[in-house]
Amino acid sequence: MMIRDVHIADRPRERLMAQGAGSLSNQELIAILLRTGTKEESVLILANRLLTSFDKIQDLKDATIEELVAVKGIGKAKAVQILAAVEIGKRLYRKNTLEKYTIRSPEDAAAYLMTDMTSLSQEHFVVLFLNVKNEVLHKQTVFIGSLNSSIVHPREIFREAVKRSAASIVVAHNHPSGNPSPSPEDIEVTKRLIEAGLIMGIELLDHLIIGDHKFISLKEKGYI
Repeated sequence: MMIRDVHIADRPRERLMAQGAGSLSNQELIAILLRTGTKEESVLILANRLLTSFDKIQDLKDATIEELVAVKGIGKAKAVQILAAVEIGKRLYRKNTLEKYTIRSPEDAAAYLMTDMTSLSQEHFVVLFLNVKNEVLHKQTVFIGSLNSSIVHPREIFREAVKRSAASIVVAHNHPSGNPSPSPEDIEVTKRLIEAGLIMGIELLDHLIIGDHKFISLKEKGYI
């Protein structure tokens, strides 16, 4: 079925105008971005093929133009439209970098980090450096790979903290499996950072483990 064969009230653009973007499926939203299908297929079928080429829609966040044009029916122009829309989404979600973002709770820290970390295919260890008002001075990825207490060394983290005149830090890493439950290694790394922070006078406020759109705070679990 071509899009012209769909009843006008059921077409994605008309449904968006009548019912709002939130009422549309992922397939319909992608169809609007693609605008047109091919001579043989409707834009809805093309949108569905694009979505099924990735495990989940969140994977589009890291898609390359080469991966997109490899999908039958997606040329460079359509791939660019998708990548532009993804980038707009990223920028809208991020806090205005001209304003200081304040960490008052584990939820605040998770909100700041979740979009960039929830769908990563490798573990990333990230540090937020905060001032005395708990405002974020700087965010830095200090390690990529399986978490190991001998590799994630407090020296590198607190050297940067001193350089940034940070009063405290929040650390976070992701579990690509999607399960944020802490491992013994996660707890060991946390203990070492607490001890180093006491010596340096720079407090570790929390260690977040980020899974698939969910997180665990080791402070809330009693490890800090």
